Amino acid sequence: MKNTYRILLLLPFWFLSRTALAQKEATTWYFGQNAGLSFADPANPQPLKDGKMFSEEGCAVLSDALGNLLFYTNGMQVWNRNKQVMANGDSLKGHESSTQSAVILPKPGTSHLYYLFTTDFQGQSHGLQYHLIDLSRNGGLGEVVSKNNLIFAPVTEKLTAIKHRNGRDYWVITHRWNSSAFYAYLITSNGITFTPVESHLGSIHSGDNGATIGYMKASPAGNKLAVATWAAVNKIEVFDFNNENGKLALAVDLGKFDEAYGVEFSPDGTKLYGGKNGIAGGEARIFQFDLAAGSNDAIIHSGKQVAKSMSRKIGALQLGPDGRIYVARNGSNWLGVIRNPNALGVNCDYKDAGIKLEDQKSALGLPNFPGFYFQNLAPSTSAVLPTK
Repeated sequence: MKNTYRILLLLPFWFLSRTALAQKEATTWYFGQNAGLSFADPANPQPLKDGKMFSEEGCAVLSDALGNLLFYTNGMQVWNRNKQVMANGDSLKGHESSTQSAVILPKPGTSHLYYLFTTDFQGQSHGLQYHLIDLSRNGGLGEVVSKNNLIFAPVTEKLTAIKHRNGRDYWVITHRWNSSAFYAYLITSNGITFTPVESHLGSIHSGDNGATIGYMKASPAGNKLAVATWAAVNKIEVFDFNNENGKLALAVDLGKFDEAYGVEFSPDGTKLYGGKNGIAGGEARIFQFDLAAGSNDAIIHSGKQVAKSMSRKIGALQLGPDGRIYVARNGSNWLGVIRNPNALGVNCDYKDAGIKLEDQKSALGLPNFPGFYFQNLAPSTSAVLPTK
């Protein structure tokens, strides 16, 4: 009986440890102009100086379940854990000037195969591609064993992934160019289902190629999608997502945001943050919406400016393993940080000089991590971020 009681006491800590392990895939970040961050100690993230990648916008990084770097990419090249170009890891048909140039997913049912999905920039002909990486090759440094496989073109620069309700498979989601169609591709142990689930709703992404630009992010629970669309559409929208059948529903148009670019959900999924820069930049602002406000009208009217940046342009908003949201400040040695993103209004506590990147600089992008890596996170109240 005493042993049973002891086991019951320890169970919550076991589950917490399992949750912590599951989030270490986002331990290492590389982005921008050879910039990087390490969340090996989530309470004390540190800048990295050893990145070999330049990316004006999109990039993706993956670590293993213990937090060890596996590889990273700007959609055009892949670097292995030793920061060398991976075997056959060049001349990929993504583009470092695509908002979400890449996303990485393990192939279900395997321990060494990974899909890398890439998007071309501004709706160009390379569209959505997939590449297969085998990390059992070259002593664990990996090899791109199949690359530049066209799935569909043209697509916008939007690309994210959501875990299927079965907890095993994935949805890869993009948006068709010159259309209102979202395409959700199912990824299983059998591979990619090349006929997508289509959902036609929300804005038509068309016209000037600038309307391809902007982030699409999934909530950590995988039940919502947020979409920022740059000029000339200039808006932010929210959708419900069914992670069982891949369908979207219930568009909420949150209004006009000139040069909308970055979006991100709070760790608890109740708040949405969106960034805009104003026409041609110079008005870098972050807005918050309370998704728990009730009706669509209530959500729309909950919107308020919670931050502004000294930078002329801000880009990606990305959750970190510490439960905070990091903000790319274009051309700056600093990232902005939303320190308490679950809190309402200005209590979210934005710091423009949130963390210094040493001599390296941010561009517009941060690593494109699927939201499911950040489930059940609470912002770290003990984190010490170096600030001015």
